[in-house]
Amino acid sequence: MLDGKRILLIIGGGIAAYKSLDLIRRLRERGCAVTPVLTRAGAEFVTPLSVSALAGARVHQDLFDLTQEAEMGHIALSRVADLIVVAPATADLMAKMASGRAEDLASTLLLATDTRVLLAPAMNVRMWQHPATRRNLATLSADGVLTVGPNAGDMACGEHGPGRMAEPLEIVAAIEAALAVGPLAGRRVLVTSGPTHEPIDPVRYIANRSSGAQGTALAAALRDLGASVVFVTGPATVPPPAGVKVVQVETAAQMMAAVSAALPVEAAVFAAAVADWRVANAASVKVKKGAGGLSLDFAENPDILATVSRLDTGRPRLVVGFAAETDQVIAHATAKRARKGCDWIVANDVSPATGIMGGTENAVTLITADGTEDWPRMPKAEVARRLAQRIAEALA
Repeated sequence: MLDGKRILLIIGGGIAAYKSLDLIRRLRERGCAVTPVLTRAGAEFVTPLSVSALAGARVHQDLFDLTQEAEMGHIALSRVADLIVVAPATADLMAKMASGRAEDLASTLLLATDTRVLLAPAMNVRMWQHPATRRNLATLSADGVLTVGPNAGDMACGEHGPGRMAEPLEIVAAIEAALAVGPLAGRRVLVTSGPTHEPIDPVRYIANRSSGAQGTALAAALRDLGASVVFVTGPATVPPPAGVKVVQVETAAQMMAAVSAALPVEAAVFAAAVADWRVANAASVKVKKGAGGLSLDFAENPDILATVSRLDTGRPRLVVGFAAETDQVIAHATAKRARKGCDWIVANDVSPATGIMGGTENAVTLITADGTEDWPRMPKAEVARRLAQRIAEALA
């Protein structure tokens, strides 16, 4: 997939820069031509010689290189690549991009390009969680900039949490997804997945048995058809796919907010098993056993599928819901489609005997305005591929 592709790799300043050396090797193994740009801070962590040796190409560092600037070399560099990858993407580089600053070679290249950009953020956990970084990330996402990672884990600074740069093979997968040529190339799609957890107190919650496997497979299938996928996931038991923008949430209210922030999209697929109810009187401290027992009051959660389906402005061209039922599956799902106002409903029987919820296979019925279509039982990955292809055909 990457053979013959040209990658402009910008290496920012951070301890994660050492991973960029392995990333170059992985890309070269796949036939990519890698043009490296090393920031001044990046050169404190990896040497130009090691970068150049692995890339088999000259390392660009200085904006005012007189042998290149007579032909506006910094403009040419930003235009000839198939994809610009920033790894590691530091908080400083992201801030420069979000504010449109061009004060060195890397930031100038990023401002002077109309090529797609993929960021692999890497920074201290508190820097990643800082409101300024969150604002910058939101701005860049709205501008169409892609991201992969960061991952959570131990950091060189001794802290633990999100901020570790994605591993080289994860970045390669994201590059493949960004460069995929398929029927959904250039289209932005939203997928929700997994269960939601509705707190009873700080340590207990109400949930369901959804693993998130079907939504995860669907996000990967849409990615493989070239879509730019925003993947909003509850606390699933399966890891999210590489090469998509992952937004992790816990509650239905958080999922509603994440979905709203992701709009507009051309298609939205709501595969998440969202709790219909939340505990209205959730305790702020752990509830202890008592003679009086425990009484819970419930309030309805926001109806994400209906809200998006009935938008007056910004409604996706195609809205797909899922209906997990245990009896009268087709009747309940058909009524749900009419009630919610979505275009399609994917219905499945999740009664315990089927083993579908939390399992590896699914048997679904696709319900549209034209009628119903039964699909045989098959692996969830195959269900995802079939549904992704149908979505591509509907958007064509």
